[in-house]
Amino acid sequence: MLDRSAYISMTGAKQSMLQLATTTNNLANAQTPGFREMFAAFRAAPIEGQGASSRAFVVDTTPGTDFTPGPIQTTSNPLDVAIQTRDGFFAVRRPDGSVAYTKNGRFNIDEKGVLRLGDNVVLGQEDAINIPDSIKQISISDDGYISSQMIGVTTFDEAANTPFDEIDQLRLVKINPSTLIRSADGLFDVPGMLQPKADETIRVKQGAVELSNVNPTTAMVQMIEQNRMFDLNMRFIQSADQNAKSANSLMSLSRG
Repeated sequence: MLDRSAYISMTGAKQSMLQLATTTNNLANAQTPGFREMFAAFRAAPIEGQGASSRAFVVDTTPGTDFTPGPIQTTSNPLDVAIQTRDGFFAVRRPDGSVAYTKNGRFNIDEKGVLRLGDNVVLGQEDAINIPDSIKQISISDDGYISSQMIGVTTFDEAANTPFDEIDQLRLVKINPSTLIRSADGLFDVPGMLQPKADETIRVKQGAVELSNVNPTTAMVQMIEQNRMFDLNMRFIQSADQNAKSANSLMSLSRG
């Protein structure tokens, strides 16, 4: 009969692999603008039953997200926007119509002139932000107002002092990060039916993006530790198996 410690070690090995997957995902997104590092931790799950009070399985859990601001990188791309407020977020609409929130401000304009973040529509004061085809340069003020620049401006620096016409304003919302739920697509959702309203106090910077807050060196060290934890649990399983075989052998000899 296999010792019960083998089953406990088995859960440890399994959960170590799940924790390793979280760290791997963090490392893979170390260069993704606006990405927020996921926490990974173990928690004990006591075993219920007679004679099992001293035993506990281990379960991997992701208790939350690290919302520490990432470094802001200047790109000089007028469609790149960085939020300079810790609890400020861009609002976007997914293809299914749901509204989500993100720190990623690496926008682009599609063939229809709609401002997008990948497959998601960037939201303005009312709905989608449309940039007319005739617009060659745009300016985004620190409070998120998008304005058209006079045709003929050739550089990003020249656009700063050129007369403009207002197009729309980015929907910038202030949210308590602890209330956010991360979705599979990397965007954040606000639980409940009420969605946060735009906040005029949030400030942005055009021509820059906020990078991921993942530290690649720390993530690599975590991966090494988690791999060692997996190996340690596998050794416990092997030891339990050997002990079970030795016990069975002794029992066979005693019967003889």
